[in-house]
Amino acid sequence: MNFDLVLRGGTVHLPGGPVAADLWVSDGRIAAIGGAGEAGQTIDCTGLDILPGVIDSQVHFREPGMVHKEDLESGSVAAVLGGVTAVFEMPNTRPNTDSAEAIGDKLTRAKGRMWCDHAFYVGATNRNAAELAELERLPGTAGVKIFMGASTGDLLVSDDAQLATVLASGHRRVAIHAEDEARMNDRRDYRVAGDPSSHPVWRDDESAILATRRILSLARAAGRRIHVLHVTTPAELALLGANKDIATCEVTPQHLTLAGEEAYPTLGTFAQMNPPIRSGAHREGLWHWLGQGVPDVIGSDHAPHSREEKATAYPDSPSGMPGVQTLLPLMLDHVAAGRLTLQRLIELTSAGPQRIFGIVGKGRIAVGYDADFSIVDLKARWTVEESWLASRAGWSPFTGRTLTGRPIGTIVRGRVAMWDSALGEAADGQPIRFESTEFG
Repeated sequence: MNFDLVLRGGTVHLPGGPVAADLWVSDGRIAAIGGAGEAGQTIDCTGLDILPGVIDSQVHFREPGMVHKEDLESGSVAAVLGGVTAVFEMPNTRPNTDSAEAIGDKLTRAKGRMWCDHAFYVGATNRNAAELAELERLPGTAGVKIFMGASTGDLLVSDDAQLATVLASGHRRVAIHAEDEARMNDRRDYRVAGDPSSHPVWRDDESAILATRRILSLARAAGRRIHVLHVTTPAELALLGANKDIATCEVTPQHLTLAGEEAYPTLGTFAQMNPPIRSGAHREGLWHWLGQGVPDVIGSDHAPHSREEKATAYPDSPSGMPGVQTLLPLMLDHVAAGRLTLQRLIELTSAGPQRIFGIVGKGRIAVGYDADFSIVDLKARWTVEESWLASRAGWSPFTGRTLTGRPIGTIVRGRVAMWDSALGEAADGQPIRFESTEFG
């Protein structure tokens, strides 16, 4: 048989585990695993591991309105350089992504500019609640995002009556930023000028736990599935673990890697994000619950700001840090250190997102699925350097960190988006397809 592409000699990670096999691709999809044939393009993957394409289900690419921080093109370049084949982009742009017109505008902006596949969240507001059932079913839409606590931008739905109205409109799983706005407003005096280590004192454990408890109760009353983003406290994961019938959740590489005792003295405001980087004890608690199987996905919460903005004195400094390019490298380093298995990482970055969001044709290496691959060298030892970073922000909290495990290639629907830190021929990212929008 004749194929468009063959990946030869790699270790291929199938749903049942790793196998030594050639991968054959035709028309952007996986055509055969093993066997013989001829292909128009051959890529030698000897000594490399071929993973299902990594899906980063939480990024902020800042376009429109804040393109000095990032745009859809630069953010997607960072994604594919880091081995990410698809992203869900968040709605807190300027203007907010809270209408059919705004979703259409983003899809138009992405065409021919984004290197990875993509979907866009629609932001819930007090004004568009009645329209969300229709908006969540637009092609290219990842679903609805609720900010229970204020963060970058002005999307906010904070009281229970408003939240209940939003949850009553629609059927898809709703993504939640769970911090309690009222509690944080009451605790604003806990912020210490010039001291970013007071950030987790202000936005404390209880602000996260209270919001998560509230949204679980409201979701159960509405019969609506939810997905709690960037969980930072072990207590939340224990609570979410007791409510898996209605709730899924995400943890980030930042919260699994950084600890406040070290991060704030060395990084200052560059360690500031929402919810905050907390203590080493919190970090170890997240790892405990990861081992218990509670988190469903790892998302980067890529939220770039310029170096000049981040250098502003706390609390006037903005919250957020780049992360899409370092998601896979950091987690491969944790695999190398024995903190989780490669199979569990695949579940968190490909099979997990596919399962909970109903993505069509992605999330596993199987015949008929999109030919999305994150190709890695598990033994490569290297140092994250600023010159490697593609985000318009131009910095990372992980610059200078030595890691084991590196993305070597990113293939999106059979096209090489990145190989050995060099981009492919053209940006050819396409909207992600979902069962909810394709089939009703």
